[in-house]
Amino acid sequence: MSDKGSHGDGHPTNTDTPLVAWGAGVKHPRRVSRGIYFDDGFRFIDDHVHHMPTPIEWGLSGIERVDVNQADIAPLMSTLLGLPCPVNSVGNLPLGYIDLNEVEEVEAAMANTKQILNQFLRKSNLKQSSLRFKPFKKLENHTAIFDQIEHLLSVGENKAAMELLQTLRQLSMDGLYYFQTYDWSMLMMVVTLGYVGWMVNLLLHVLQSYTSFSRNINKKNYQVYLPGFGLMVIICVLLFLDHSPPLYHVYIGMTLFLWTQIFSEHQFLKATWRELCQRKSDFIWKLFAACALSISVLEFLVYSFTDRKLYTFCFLITGIVAALHVSWFIPGKSMTPIFLWVSCWILSTFTLMPAEIPDNTMLVIASGAMIILVGIAARWLDSIIEGNKSWLGILGCGKQKPKSQMLFYSQVLLVGLSAGMVWLSTSHRTENQELLKLHQLINWSMAGISMVLPFFASEYLLARLTSIFLGFAPPFLLLSIGYEAVFYGALGLILMSWILYESALLYSNRSAMSSNVRGTKGKTLEHDDRCLLLSDIRVPLTFLVLFNVAFFGTGNFASIASFEISSVYRFITIFSPFLMAALLIFKLFIPFMLVICAFSAITKLIRVPRLGCYFLVILCSDVMTIHFFFLVRNTGSWMEIGNSISHFGIMSAQVVFVLLLFAVTNVYTKGIQIGSLKSSSLKAL
Repeated sequence: MSDKGSHGDGHPTNTDTPLVAWGAGVKHPRRVSRGIYFDDGFRFIDDHVHHMPTPIEWGLSGIERVDVNQADIAPLMSTLLGLPCPVNSVGNLPLGYIDLNEVEEVEAAMANTKQILNQFLRKSNLKQSSLRFKPFKKLENHTAIFDQIEHLLSVGENKAAMELLQTLRQLSMDGLYYFQTYDWSMLMMVVTLGYVGWMVNLLLHVLQSYTSFSRNINKKNYQVYLPGFGLMVIICVLLFLDHSPPLYHVYIGMTLFLWTQIFSEHQFLKATWRELCQRKSDFIWKLFAACALSISVLEFLVYSFTDRKLYTFCFLITGIVAALHVSWFIPGKSMTPIFLWVSCWILSTFTLMPAEIPDNTMLVIASGAMIILVGIAARWLDSIIEGNKSWLGILGCGKQKPKSQMLFYSQVLLVGLSAGMVWLSTSHRTENQELLKLHQLINWSMAGISMVLPFFASEYLLARLTSIFLGFAPPFLLLSIGYEAVFYGALGLILMSWILYESALLYSNRSAMSSNVRGTKGKTLEHDDRCLLLSDIRVPLTFLVLFNVAFFGTGNFASIASFEISSVYRFITIFSPFLMAALLIFKLFIPFMLVICAFSAITKLIRVPRLGCYFLVILCSDVMTIHFFFLVRNTGSWMEIGNSISHFGIMSAQVVFVLLLFAVTNVYTKGIQIGSLKSSSLKAL
């Protein structure tokens, strides 16, 4: 256990426990020279050696240590008490603790071996009803091994019998593991094929609905469904005869259905392959480069789940590359490259900070001032770039000013008042004074009103996003206790940088955009969206990086226990677990919602279908999910096992999770307007 109550990690201070045995039947301790260590061949359950020295504070440094696994304590206690070992015990009897003669040791070891072997035989009998039963060949002659052991005991070869018993016991353990993982290979293959089939279906849907790739071929071959359904029925009947669990039927049935869908699109697949073969070689190289870059980014995100510091190096490099890239796009003098550089480097510092956020009320108050400055900067940017062709998409071609200056000032005032209420509420708590009902009412009112005000903001991109940023700032500040409030402002800066970068890229590609609009006549999608291009993969990839930064920017939010409960005291002082958990989860959602709002705005800015980009986000998430699926483990510490499962669960749930947040944020972003492609982009570009 750590000082904050976290548990389950594999550090020796949390896993190594002194086991002291004394009394009748227990061997006397052996004295050893201080500091001498020898390897007696013992290995713990996770195969690590007991190389750690005995802690001095235990006072046992001069005594020979006999290490055991936790499961070994059950047969040890049973032997000392003269009772049968528990039926489901998988422990090995530690003879180093028991004071027995040679014959008695062999008898005790035999009882332990028979108990584990009986478990193996029971598992084997249960699996024999399977149509595809494959026995554990190393123990097919276990009766002959027992006959040999009894023969050795009858002639007095106790040591040879003991060695054979230990071998048989280890084989029984291996046989138990064999039957416990009997269906793993089949299940992993089926689940993997199911994920791959789902991803291929998703990719085909994107190609058919949101690109210009063979859009004239949408005819399915429904004749494939009949053999697919027949194969599904045959396999389900075999599974039923095999007494397989119902979930096996679901896994295999869904996998077969997905691959039947793929084969029904073989006309489209052939046409797509023909088009690829007809393309120039530079397009093929670009396709391979885009795939390689996508896989590299996704693998980076996978490893970032275990090491947050990777984001620091990512944004340090990204800041320099983005600044140099944009410097080629914007004509004349511009501070945009410097802004991109600085915002990336600011965000890079947060993943170096401790995951356990220390209390710092003054930092939260200062963060309120920083958020106001970011809002003022966005407002200033809105006013100075009018007429600059590079930023017409953000401003909506300068056709309309923001509806009201009063709304902006009201939001700034609410942010300032929230910072003040943070100081007032915290001071009452530190002085052991009860938070007044009036203070709670003010905090709830400010949080609620601030989230409603963005609905009345201007519909143009930069003004609406600035209003959303300021609107969610008061509740986030009121739920903050330390540097995570600064992270909110830094995240706002990086999202603004993303929008500026896409605007600069859009301006630099004016020739390509013009030719694309002329060359894709009749291939535009709804709402004047253009078809997706190969280069558009950067948008879902950037979204996933920023989405994960919002997840890991101030710690690992995989567990609700990582939050400091004191952050909800500004809203409620009476213990209410469900309301407190709801507030903490809402605080977690706010950075995600900012990223999704920026993502939605960018899809409108560059005129690509948001739903198509969302499907690409799902596709990339599933690639990460498959990787996490193969990283799930059932050995090691409680934390290592739990983290491997939670990472897989998080990525599996991200598809639905992001979809729900898209539905929520769509209320704020669906009215965003940018300049008309015909009236603005083509004329200006």
